[in-house]
Amino acid sequence: MSINIDTVEEKLVSELKLSTLQAKTFVLIVKKGRMTASDIAQNLDITESVAQQIAKSLIDAGGFIDITKTEFESTHPRFAVVNMYRRMCEREKIPFKKNLLIDNISIVLEKLYDDARTK
Repeated sequence: MSINIDTVEEKLVSELKLSTLQAKTFVLIVKKGRMTASDIAQNLDITESVAQQIAKSLIDAGGFIDITKTEFESTHPRFAVVNMYRRMCEREKIPFKKNLLIDNISIVLEKLYDDARTK
């Protein structure tokens, strides 16, 4: 199964059991870099409190780190996606093992992540 930037959000939802909004938020930060809850809200046309809640849920899921109370950053996709997969496996009580689809998701996101941070 092929993964590209157009299908990565869908795969984050199906494979990591993220909500659509969590997937959109994760990809947004990977693509654009560190953001405040206010910036996330503006980019996704949601309220700041919803953006804050989603970003905090991504910290709990293993994909984000909080820089300040309202500023968030993704860890490198290779780590973030595997962390989220590991935590999903724990939640769902399924064995954690190598998953090529998960690896491919992180590979697709890696270039976007690097491009956003080496401007």
